[in-house]
Amino acid sequence: MSAVESGQSIEVVVSNKHGLHARPAARLVGLLHEFDARVTVTNVDTGHGPVDAGSLSMVATLNAIRGNLLRFAADGPEADAALAAVQDLATENFGDDEPARFPARLGAPVEGDNGGSGLDVAFGPAVLASGLVDVSGYVAGDNEPARLEAAVEAVAEELRRLRDASPDLAGIFEAQLALLTDRQLKEIREVLVRGASAVNVWQLVFDRLAQRFEELHDAYQRERAQDVRAVRDRVLRHLTDTTEDSPIQVETNQPAILVVPELDAATAAMLDGHRFAGVAVRAAGATGHGVIVARSRGIPLITGIGDVDVPAGAVVAFDARKGSFEIEPDVERVRATITEREAEQEQAAIEAELPAVTIDGRTVAVLVNVGTVQDALAVRGAEGSGLVRTELLFGDRRTAPTVAEQVEAFRAVAAALPGKPITIRTWDVGGDKPLPFLPQDEEANPFLGERGLRAFRRRPELLRDQLEAVRQIAAEIPVHVMFPMVTTADEVAWALDELGPRPEGLKVGIMVEVPAAALRVATLTADLDFVSIGTNDLTQYVTATDRTNPAVAALADGLDPAVLQLVDHVVRNAGVPVGVCGDLASNPQAAVILAALGVHELSAIAPQVPLVKARLREADLRLIDTAAVLAARDGDQVRALL
Repeated sequence: MSAVESGQSIEVVVSNKHGLHARPAARLVGLLHEFDARVTVTNVDTGHGPVDAGSLSMVATLNAIRGNLLRFAADGPEADAALAAVQDLATENFGDDEPARFPARLGAPVEGDNGGSGLDVAFGPAVLASGLVDVSGYVAGDNEPARLEAAVEAVAEELRRLRDASPDLAGIFEAQLALLTDRQLKEIREVLVRGASAVNVWQLVFDRLAQRFEELHDAYQRERAQDVRAVRDRVLRHLTDTTEDSPIQVETNQPAILVVPELDAATAAMLDGHRFAGVAVRAAGATGHGVIVARSRGIPLITGIGDVDVPAGAVVAFDARKGSFEIEPDVERVRATITEREAEQEQAAIEAELPAVTIDGRTVAVLVNVGTVQDALAVRGAEGSGLVRTELLFGDRRTAPTVAEQVEAFRAVAAALPGKPITIRTWDVGGDKPLPFLPQDEEANPFLGERGLRAFRRRPELLRDQLEAVRQIAAEIPVHVMFPMVTTADEVAWALDELGPRPEGLKVGIMVEVPAAALRVATLTADLDFVSIGTNDLTQYVTATDRTNPAVAALADGLDPAVLQLVDHVVRNAGVPVGVCGDLASNPQAAVILAALGVHELSAIAPQVPLVKARLREADLRLIDTAAVLAARDGDQVRALL
């Protein structure tokens, strides 16, 4: 009898921010291994499955994103208990306590304080890692299963040590451990018994699994392919006895820069901060587990340096804030930058509550982007919220929140920023932001499809409820509301009709994310109080680059002069105050350029608010040659001008 026929099944909603990726999937798999039951899982929303819920490789590639409905079915002696345990785990977000973007420094697996400086700039001789394991000399024998078992156990022991030494990030290593015990890998052992090479079979199976991850729709889940390759290579190094060739063993006379194709979590965890000044990663992407671990330890890091030819031993330097990577730099200049950044960090924290007034007397409001109430509670120095992401506040709901529930959530955000204005963005759905209670048809180009305001012209009741909540909360606190993904004046008029009469004090604006909206902004703002530029989407549309695709992510440069020209055009022609709430506003250097172009307010991520304010206080906007910035050939030249 099948599990479904047995009638034993449950349905749960994925509420994790990044879906059922490797870490929460590993928790699920580990849980089910404790029961005498066969459990399958189906992604009801996508139709994928059923697959073996006790196999990490199967579960993690279900493409289960936040809001998806999963059906678990079970049979066997302990089927009921297994499903009850799954239900409990789901209510705890599958144990997915996502590491903070910059959490407390990771407990180190080697003695002493071997973390990094916590800065975004570093220099030192380059130590290169090819990212490839040389398996050409491996000779298969008559004991391949035993050789593989020994290699797998050796790697498992390494990962267990890393897990135990770094409790804040233990889930990362638990996920890699789960890959070593995956039920699907029994096929490897069966093939080895028939005389195949352990190296060849292990490499083939893990290459296929990594490819399955890379084919997932969600960018965060695609980056989990790095974990698969990391486990693959660690086992291959043990099989080929090449573990001592690891780049972390190389001796240098001064702290070095490790240059790697991609950074795996174990290497990041074991990296000695006394011997390595930083890491330069060729691949783009900011959510890989190795990147998370390195940043959690305060190790300076830059990603996306590409295929630049780096001679082994050559002195290199990088400045992640500027996006620069240099070979044989002016070392004294880099040292001076490091000294400046250290002092900047200390002073910014002390003066976080001071206003951002430039040397020439311009006051620029610096606010915070909010996706959860915690974002508002954690920030220091913000003058309100320039962006409340409502799709994140309610992103785990399969039914639309009521007006009262939305009022309660907005009130909680406002209470964390007492007396300060909050800017509520209406539902921003589509592209990489699904809303479970607003199912959308699959689109060939979702970033060019029914996004933002466009999606609600066929479901206006959802927008009306949200606008009613905005009107109610506006009677209590200073509130702004803005509509995302606006392209035409007709869309603005429709949105204002849906809003209806405005309570006194409620300010209304739109997001400028579409190039067409930027170019004709004067025709859109007649009945508006402000506009806010979303530089993330504006940049990807101007440069024709999918910002979630590591292969072209480097082209999506917010300081590209074409993007800045549109910002300048909006400021000059909007006729209302202009803000920026995209990632560019979180970059202290870019903040100065935006202020020089006339932007009135910036909304940054919480950790960057003090640094952005500090940088603005040091700036004399009269010295910024905006004409040269707008005429620059590319983003790098813009940075050089500063």
